[in-house]
Amino acid sequence: MNLLQGKTAIITGATRGIGKGIAEIFAKQGANIAFTYSSSVEAAKTLEKELNELGIKAIGYQSNAASYDEAQELATTVLEVFGSIDILVNNAGITKDNLLMRMSEDDFDKVIEVNLKSVFNMTKAVQRTMLKQRKGSIINMSSVVGVKGNAGQSNYAASKSGIIGFSKSVALELGSRNIRSNVVAPGFIETEMTGKLDEKVVEGWRNAIPLKRGGTPEDIANTCLFLASDLSSYITGQVLNVDGGMLT
Repeated sequence: MNLLQGKTAIITGATRGIGKGIAEIFAKQGANIAFTYSSSVEAAKTLEKELNELGIKAIGYQSNAASYDEAQELATTVLEVFGSIDILVNNAGITKDNLLMRMSEDDFDKVIEVNLKSVFNMTKAVQRTMLKQRKGSIINMSSVVGVKGNAGQSNYAASKSGIIGFSKSVALELGSRNIRSNVVAPGFIETEMTGKLDEKVVEGWRNAIPLKRGGTPEDIANTCLFLASDLSSYITGQVLNVDGGMLT
C-alpha cells in the first residue's frame, strides 16, 4: 500500500540533499510533488523527470521561499494544477556561519529571512486550502542546532529554534481543523555539502554519535513520510530529533 497515494505535497528546496530525498520517497509512496528551487535549473529538470518516471505528477517551480508574494503565488498555482495541497514540507534553508563578533547584520537577516520567514510565508500560503479541506500535514525542518545551539551559528540556531516555536503555535491554532504541524530536527546528515569536508573531521563527528554514523537524506525522508501519512494522524506540535542519539 502506498502511504501517500493521491496526496499532493509541496516541498521547498528540493533539488539536493534532504529535500531531494524527501521528494523521492514521497513520490515512491504515491504523492504528487510540487517542489521549489532557487537557482539550480538543470538539477530541477533532472529531478522532475526522475519523479515523473515513478508514475506520479511532479513539477518544479523556481520560487523564492523568502518572498511572501512568491509563496502566495506558488500555493495558488499548485492548487490549480494539482487540485489539493495535503502536505507542506518547509525545507529551504541556508547557512552563513560566523562567530557573533564577525557576523554582519546582512548575514543575520538573510538567514532569518530564508530559514524562518519562509516557513511563515509558505504556511500562511497553504493555510486557507488546508482549512477548506479540513486536513493537512505541515512538516518544518529545524535542526539539532535549533534545539541545543552551536558556536558560530547564532543566526542559523535562532532561525531553526524559531521554527520550533512557530510550529507548536500553528499546531495549537489549526488542530481543531485536523491540520497537523510538526518539526523534524536532523543531526549530522551526510549530503553533497558534507562531502566537501575533511574526512578526519567527519570521522570525529561520527564517533561522537551514539549510532556511530552520520544520517542519510533517506533517514530524514522516512521520518517525514511518517509525519505526512495517516500513520501519525494523532501527532501534532512535536519535535522529532533524527540525530542518531546526539541529543540523548
